[in-house]
Amino acid sequence: MIKILKEFKEFLEEYKVMGIAVGIVMGLATVALVNSLVANLVMPIITFFIPGGTWQTATLRLGTIVIGWGALLGAIINFIIIAFVIFLIAKYAFKEEKVSKK
Repeated sequence: MIKILKEFKEFLEEYKVMGIAVGIVMGLATVALVNSLVANLVMPIITFFIPGGTWQTATLRLGTIVIGWGALLGAIINFIIIAFVIFLIAKYAFKEEKVSKK
């Protein structure tokens, strides 16, 4: 039993599991922050320009098929903002003029 605990400790240290866990928690917090930014700042601005204000729940019916294009548009906007935030963090964290594939 002691040997398996020692191997487990070595596994945690070798693969830097604590660092990965911190990164995941920070990523989840960033997603929550961006979701709030989109829901409370970006979407009200978009709703101002699109009359009716119900575009987020807009659907397209094709017979029995219902396509929720409003929710999809909201998810796309969310993705773009999250990707841009990650780009900015990478750009300034690595202090490079251009974030490039290595």
